[in-house]
Amino acid sequence: QLQLVESGGGLVQSGGSLRLSCVGTGFTLKYYAIGWFRQAPGKEREEVSCIGMTDGDMRYTDPVKGRFTVSRDTAKNTVYLQMDSLKSEDTGVYYCATRKQYSHCSGPGFIANTWGQGTQVTVSS
Repeated sequence: QLQLVESGGGLVQSGGSLRLSCVGTGFTLKYYAIGWFRQAPGKEREEVSCIGMTDGDMRYTDPVKGRFTVSRDTAKNTVYLQMDSLKSEDTGVYYCATRKQYSHCSGPGFIANTWGQGTQVTVSS
């Protein structure tokens, strides 16, 4: 069964750091574009970052640009989201997802094929 599992969320003070993990099972994650999304209470789910199959194919949305870093560990079939200089507005449930139509991060809007269940990130201050 194809599955994504997020972990690494928690409670952290403003200015702190967390590293989220997205582990793929039942498929080789390296050949997919993986997106990170978040959803705060009462808000729409929004894209945070994307990492594509090709080395260097990465993107970040403006609210997290310069603070978050996405990476891939092929041996562990895992994509990471390193979150530094966290702010209260970063609070939300974070999800990873495979991109249905493309293995790269450019082009039309991200349409997910498989979602993880999410991990809660809470930033206090």
